[in-house]
Amino acid sequence: MTDVISLLTFSDTSKAFTAYRSTVVDVDNQSASHPRKTPRLDADSDSGSASRSRDSGKGKNVDRGGPVSIQVHGFAGGIIGSALNKVSDNLFVRLSRSIRALLEKGSNELSTTYEGVYTACRGVVCVAGRGEGLYEMLKAEIHRCVNRLAEELEKTNKEGVEWIGHFVETCAWFEGQVALLESLLTYLDRAYVLKNPSLPSIHDLAFTRFRERIFSGYFIVEKLQKGISTWVTWERNEGQVHIHRPFLKELVSHLITHHVYDAIFERHFVEQTREYFSKESYQMVEVEKAKAKVFLAHCNQRTNEEQGRARDVMLDGTIALVKDAAIRALFEGRLEWMAKEVFMECKGTADLKKAYALFSSVDGLPVLCREFKAYVQKTVQDLVKDASKDDEMVNRLLEFKSFADTTLKEAFLDPSTKQNNQDFSYGLIDAFTKGFKARRNKPAEQIAKHVDRLMRHGQRGISDAAFEALLDAALALYRFTDDKDVFRTFYHRALAKRLLLERSASDDFEKAMLKKLKEKYDPEFGMGDHMFNDLALSRDIMREYHARIRDDSSAKKLSVMVLQRSVWPFLARKKDVDLPSSMQADLNHYTTFYKIKHQGHKLDWDHSLGTATVKARFAAGPKDLTVSLYQAVVLLLFNKETEIGYRYILEETRMDDGELKRTLQSLACANKKVLKKRPVGKDVNDNDVFYFNPEFTDPRAKVHINSIQAKETAEENQRTQSHIEGDRKHYLDAAIVRIMKAKKELSHEQLKNETIDAVKSHFVPDVSVIKQRIDGLVEQEYLRRDEEDRNLYIYVA
Repeated sequence: MTDVISLLTFSDTSKAFTAYRSTVVDVDNQSASHPRKTPRLDADSDSGSASRSRDSGKGKNVDRGGPVSIQVHGFAGGIIGSALNKVSDNLFVRLSRSIRALLEKGSNELSTTYEGVYTACRGVVCVAGRGEGLYEMLKAEIHRCVNRLAEELEKTNKEGVEWIGHFVETCAWFEGQVALLESLLTYLDRAYVLKNPSLPSIHDLAFTRFRERIFSGYFIVEKLQKGISTWVTWERNEGQVHIHRPFLKELVSHLITHHVYDAIFERHFVEQTREYFSKESYQMVEVEKAKAKVFLAHCNQRTNEEQGRARDVMLDGTIALVKDAAIRALFEGRLEWMAKEVFMECKGTADLKKAYALFSSVDGLPVLCREFKAYVQKTVQDLVKDASKDDEMVNRLLEFKSFADTTLKEAFLDPSTKQNNQDFSYGLIDAFTKGFKARRNKPAEQIAKHVDRLMRHGQRGISDAAFEALLDAALALYRFTDDKDVFRTFYHRALAKRLLLERSASDDFEKAMLKKLKEKYDPEFGMGDHMFNDLALSRDIMREYHARIRDDSSAKKLSVMVLQRSVWPFLARKKDVDLPSSMQADLNHYTTFYKIKHQGHKLDWDHSLGTATVKARFAAGPKDLTVSLYQAVVLLLFNKETEIGYRYILEETRMDDGELKRTLQSLACANKKVLKKRPVGKDVNDNDVFYFNPEFTDPRAKVHINSIQAKETAEENQRTQSHIEGDRKHYLDAAIVRIMKAKKELSHEQLKNETIDAVKSHFVPDVSVIKQRIDGLVEQEYLRRDEEDRNLYIYVA
């Protein structure tokens, strides 16, 4: 310490001495005095007061504005400096012993109190200025401590999770001792290290050395990771929580403290997870041949277990990594297999929802979507191609469509938007559309017939909204078919029959349905308006006719519907039944009335859709039989004869052979047998004999037996199909001519594409059919081929 021998001069505003707090070393006690104690220079508390007192006694006027001069006398600097060095040496030795004792595990040799260590550090660093020596000594002790801990960890006989427990204890002890040293050696950190930015703090010095020696050694890291693997493998195999799981939670905490969590724990754990579940996946699928549904449930269970374990032990960021590693390892190389099998085995939305979540987590949704589309398309194709169940086709399609829609709404949801996954929605539409093409025309035909059944049966106790929902579901299938003209044709015929036979459940529903079809699906459904107009006009004419005839006339029971042939989908009949003379007389009378009223109009009678009410007398009592006009003509023959042969009936009625057999079958072979035949059987043959069945019974007074008219025969179906094909040819011809008239010249490919585009709102034609129509128009000289380029067509004006 430099001796103070010169005078110190300060301005009168200085507070140097009052603010200064000296530290006086007690040589005898070899300890520093309290830092707040200051030496008193005179009787007064400070030099200023002493000077003022002396000046006052001498009667001097002191210049308060000038400098104050202070002179120190009798200061023996050499003696105090020597004593201080001796004290600092003793303090340094004491600190060295204390630090060594604190850094030696199990040592109880601390020779002073914590306060003594703290005070000694202040004396060595702040008074003696030996911070550098103390820092180097501390550094050496930390090195020795860490080396001892490493050797102890390497030599211990414990293994696995127990070794991790020992390691955790070691980390906890070291971190605690370092924290204690930081507190006791505060003056070293604050008064020396802080002034030397190149030096690490006590904490950083200790932890860096610990990390370098403990976590860089292959042996210790290997033991750590082996213990981690032992723990997690046991839990996975046993399905229980390990008794020493708390060790792992503490281990993670210490690894985070030393900034080695990622390198030592997280990466190893994720890799071990991937390896473990890859083996488990192979065992279940390849060796045990587990079903997709079982494997899916196993994957969900495993990922939930891993997620729970990671949440209990590891950092939040690791949870997602572990779950991802587990599910990817389980699914690796099995996405295609899982996607194909899952739709075959998992019929419930709960299972499919789990499958969707799992596929989503491994970026496998494109694979799942592709297989979903393939599954839907294959299922629809199978339903459409099953000719043995054509009558059930639409109900089966609706059931499957309902399942697919429910799956989209409940299972295939985008987690971010909570909306249906659009890829799956578009895939469903595309799959149904392609599935319908497996059997051209038939799906559209069956959809039309399904709607017909709904309209005939009516609500049957359900609400208007529920009935409308049934209709909308059927029309949703209609959107998938390319054969719009087929649906329109069959619906048109069915509507006509419902209206003429009065089999429709509600005219209001009929009109609402036509409006919906016209506005949302096809403008050509406006033909229904003309049908209702015809029926209304027919009723008006009948009221006028009945008003002009006598009240006792048999024609009062006559009901005639006059229809425009262009509006109604029925062809003129070349051959019809011979009516009884009384019936024919009434028709002739009406014809005369109509032609007088509407001169120039021609009436063609069609009795196939006519109905009649026949009063029959059975043993159980009289019944009113509502039958078709054909059935009535046959039954009236039995007023004259008890038994009649088939050939006789054919001669009397002059009915078409097929129509007659179908009519007799409905009377003698159906559930309501008002006639019987010999021999008994389901089919009608030319040699059969028919007779009246007096034993017929029915609980109702009015019995309906005319349902045969509502059923479409195979011949009618064939005629309808032929009519559709004929219309399509006309559509194509008209479209081709219209296109060529506008374009003048087109190549074959261009003409083909534009023709398809022109008629696609009605149907999608086969390319071969388009070629045939083009060739036909060339032959008819509507078009011609270019002489140089045979693929170029030119319009002939």
